[in-house]
Amino acid sequence: MSTLRPPFDHGLHELDDGLFCYLQPDGGWGWSNAGLVVGDGSSLLIDTLFDVRLTAAMLTEMSGVIPTAPIGTVVNTHANGDHCFGNQLVAGAEIISSAATATEMEDIPPALLHAMVTSDLGDPVLTAYARECFGAFRFDDVELTPPTRTFSGHLGLDVSGVEIELHELGPAHTGGDVIVHVPAAATAFVGDLAFIGGTPIVWAGPLANWCAAIDHIISLGVDTIVPGHGPVCGTGELAEVGAYLAWVDAEATGRFHAGMSAADAVADMVLGPWADWGESERIVANVATVYRHLDPSATAPGVLDIFADMAHWRAANSRA
Repeated sequence: MSTLRPPFDHGLHELDDGLFCYLQPDGGWGWSNAGLVVGDGSSLLIDTLFDVRLTAAMLTEMSGVIPTAPIGTVVNTHANGDHCFGNQLVAGAEIISSAATATEMEDIPPALLHAMVTSDLGDPVLTAYARECFGAFRFDDVELTPPTRTFSGHLGLDVSGVEIELHELGPAHTGGDVIVHVPAAATAFVGDLAFIGGTPIVWAGPLANWCAAIDHIISLGVDTIVPGHGPVCGTGELAEVGAYLAWVDAEATGRFHAGMSAADAVADMVLGPWADWGESERIVANVATVYRHLDPSATAPGVLDIFADMAHWRAANSRA
């Protein structure tokens, strides 16, 4: 049973016999984690990285622990590019995702992100913010490589003798979030259902679904959680993510019913214990998601609109 909490250092870390995580500090925009389950003859990779270069470096490091167990299966936990843009390098494997994730993969294509970091976006604050968030990554050589197998709900896998459970717990962070549970090691790779040390961002929601997903993960009795971003943790840190989301949901809902706009609601909310989490500007996107669910008839903001609002919120709220 895995109880090891490796340091939050870049690279491959062993969690248990044949079980590894690949960590990328500082866990901010695009710096995601991945996982590896090594069976007796084949391995399962959990997520690829944000670009080809980073994914190639990860696979090179992993090759040292799988000389007789090549990667035969890949699971994409969700559709965000920092968890699937490296798929082209494992295209010979079976790539699995939820059906909802497969549908979402083209929503924010590599070309859009390439444009965000190479173009003048017509707003100096947004242009600078986009380059700060994503300028370290290269998107012009990413070939979007979709899953070859999809599922809904639950899927059990046997990785050459290692039993794996896939649980679809979205819509939450995205429309089709999946976790990879390794029961024998009491470990779960939860994708972006956990941002540890950073502020979660809710693209899909509703937020209550994400809170329910966290409750489900905790109910599995796991000791070790590999988040999509941030250091390896336990259920206590995961529960704190749920506490933040529940707070945002309640505070934003109350202001919606009081007739406040989403922008006014954000300006009125005090982050308190979560103010020091990284990417605190994501409160803007999260409140917008709450409002969208409360008023489905309202026009949903586009991706660039959300990033512009986050960029300006951060500029206005930066500490001296």
